[in-house]
Amino acid sequence: MFVCKKNSARSQMAEGFAKALGSGKIEVTSSGLEASQVRLEAIATMKEIGIDITNQTSKPLSDFSPEDFDIVISLCGCGVNLPPEWVTCEVFADWQLDDPAEQPEIFPRVRDEIKQRVIQLIASIEITPVS
Repeated sequence: MFVCKKNSARSQMAEGFAKALGSGKIEVTSSGLEASQVRLEAIATMKEIGIDITNQTSKPLSDFSPEDFDIVISLCGCGVNLPPEWVTCEVFADWQLDDPAEQPEIFPRVRDEIKQRVIQLIASIEITPVS
């Protein structure tokens, strides 16, 4: 589970990378402390590198149960705002990435940072193929 404030950019890009890079190995989704809309800049920035996230939707964290996830990654420093049951999952990390919604020109840099972290995350976990 990748989680962010509004599930509109960073968590959406992380979900896109994890689905593309972990295809057949992991199941992934994203959500936000509140739902909004997937930002057009996030869609365009991912499309630049060949990953299509146009069918992803913004979802509220409240639609999910923490027991259903082994790994929870906060992308925006919002870990302190998450309900405690999410922070105490088996693996929790808070990547604290800059918000490109506030500075659209940094979308490519944030996207590339997310890609590297997702690659490291996938490499760090013991993967049992998803059937």
